Amino acid sequence: MPAETNSGIYIASPEGDTGKSTIALGILHRLAATVAKVGVFRPITRLGEDRDYILDLLLSQTTAGLPYEDCVGVSYQQLHEDPDAAIGDIVDRYHRVADRCDAVLIVGSDYTDVAAPSELSTNARIAANLGAPVVLAVKAKDRSPGQVAEIVDVCLAEIRTQHAHTAAVVANRCDPAGMQAMAAALEPFDPKCYVVPEEPLLVAPAVAELQTAVEGTVIAGDPALLSREAMHVLVAGMTAEHVLERLNEGVAVITAGDRSDVVLAVASAHAAEGFPSMSCLILNGGLELHPSIASLVAGLGLRLPIITTRFGTFETASRVGSVRGRVTANSWRKIDTALALMDAHVDIEDLLTQLTIAIPSVVTPQMFTYQLLDWARSDRKHIVLPEGDDDRILTAAGRLLGRKVADLTILGDEAEIRSRAAELGLDLSAAAVLDPQTSDLCDKFAEQYAELRKHKGVTVEQAREIIHDVSYFGTMLVHNDMVDGMVSGARHTTAHTVRPSFEIIKTLPDVSTVSSIFLMCLSDRVLAYGDCAIVPDPTSEQLADIAVSSARTAARFGIDPRVAMLSYSTGTSGTGVEVDKVRAATELVREREPDLLVDGPIQYDAAVEPSVAKTKMPDSKVAGRATVLIFPDLNTGNNTYKAVQRSAGAIAIGPVLQGLKKPVNDLSRGALVEDIVNTVAITAIQAQTL
Repeated sequence: MPAETNSGIYIASPEGDTGKSTIALGILHRLAATVAKVGVFRPITRLGEDRDYILDLLLSQTTAGLPYEDCVGVSYQQLHEDPDAAIGDIVDRYHRVADRCDAVLIVGSDYTDVAAPSELSTNARIAANLGAPVVLAVKAKDRSPGQVAEIVDVCLAEIRTQHAHTAAVVANRCDPAGMQAMAAALEPFDPKCYVVPEEPLLVAPAVAELQTAVEGTVIAGDPALLSREAMHVLVAGMTAEHVLERLNEGVAVITAGDRSDVVLAVASAHAAEGFPSMSCLILNGGLELHPSIASLVAGLGLRLPIITTRFGTFETASRVGSVRGRVTANSWRKIDTALALMDAHVDIEDLLTQLTIAIPSVVTPQMFTYQLLDWARSDRKHIVLPEGDDDRILTAAGRLLGRKVADLTILGDEAEIRSRAAELGLDLSAAAVLDPQTSDLCDKFAEQYAELRKHKGVTVEQAREIIHDVSYFGTMLVHNDMVDGMVSGARHTTAHTVRPSFEIIKTLPDVSTVSSIFLMCLSDRVLAYGDCAIVPDPTSEQLADIAVSSARTAARFGIDPRVAMLSYSTGTSGTGVEVDKVRAATELVREREPDLLVDGPIQYDAAVEPSVAKTKMPDSKVAGRATVLIFPDLNTGNNTYKAVQRSAGAIAIGPVLQGLKKPVNDLSRGALVEDIVNTVAITAIQAQTL
């Protein structure tokens, strides 16, 4: 529905390099969790150059689905030639965007080489014409608190002169050691001022950006590591032993291609335990490695990117030194870091109260997934990830730790996991790493498992072999309350993930059936589908278990449970074994949970579509409004969820296992990093109430 009131917010700054994209990401992310249709608008862009990378970045995070071309105003040239006409065009184009959105984030100009001293004034004038409050971004880097306060004072006066309203001030890129003094200097100002620390990662260039800068060619290494950020640069003109003394984490080393001693030392150090993990090695001068040296390096099996360039040492170092890293739509580590910074240092929720946003009743996928992370953060739990040999798991772990969604234990060889994480540019220092092959816990776990399974004839000797399996070891961590839940399945089958929990954790006292739901995020609501993954052909008793468990799980994730027991027949219109099974299950649910809204048997269309329900079950409190849909068997449920996922574009989160005393959840072997993040959040939320 078009926005009836202005719900735009304008980010403006008095200079360049303020980190507006960090601020924009934080505000945009919270907007997307608040309303259904969030757009972004750039009132001023440069004419005739490539697409605006900041606009592309922000569009990747919006939910209004507007094309790039609709989200730009005028060029700098148009603004300078006829400011009044240009502002008129900006206002017109903005309202075309706003009419299709619930909220719009407006990002002001960037102060590039065409900037003028009056640029802040122009941005404030545009904000006033759009009726949008301003978030003022100022740069605190290399400035004293007094200097920043003086800049803020001047800027606020300029914004007032243009009759615009400032909603907040963000002093960005502050020296972490000076945060308290900076906050004290800005405290007297009205509006509220926030201080955000400098984060070197956000301005660090990716290896691919360095490659482009030196016009280089990748001759070796893992292409996936070209996205890693180079945190430092070392020009290795000294002898090898002095180069080794100066290596640090994420460094890009520049050396001549014929410096065989340095190349071998750096390559060996990258492969050796105890030395920092480098981002890349750049060989300058257009000199190829000596064939013997190239063979030695190849024999090390390095994943470290090695890049050659024709430029000499000075030109190569100059080009590398001039590259400022960008936060792009694919820079997930930077995006997560920016969001974590804003969450930690800016009260965005308080800021957004100044906007006249009508909160809708719909729940979009973006709103729901944001809520999942927020719920998990509110009472952080400890989750074990058994598959530490999978890059997706490590990447997801980095994101989860960075956003403080959960505490983590990762299973696998610690040296290999730490090394690979460093190569991928991931900070997993806060994660515990345990190796099921060598852990001191193995003997204890083997004895416990043997005791639990002695009725099946399992001996301690057999248990010692079984417990080395990552799924069994991870499940024993859950059993012993060393962690709160487990997420696995990226490399293992569902049976491999789930079987240990059946044997060790067991079911809740009032539930005898372990089942699952998928949380189906449609464009305007979230439904729960059960069971689509575990029980092939449930009996009426099992179906009742599934319904009760699904209602409880749905409620845990903010879904008001109205349960539809699905069949090919609605009400009393049909008979047959399958319909009778559903009818019996419905009665069992009513007996067990008399306050739960449940109806069945009912067809899918009558369950979710009010017009059909009015005809087929007019007196039902569930029909047409069902939120929890229970399928009669696995064949029906699995095919239906996949059909809705692929044909309706729904996001399917799950399967979420239910009925266990402690949470264990299974991943698809094709799971994306985002799927893993969401599943860990879900597991943590389950652990909060189990």
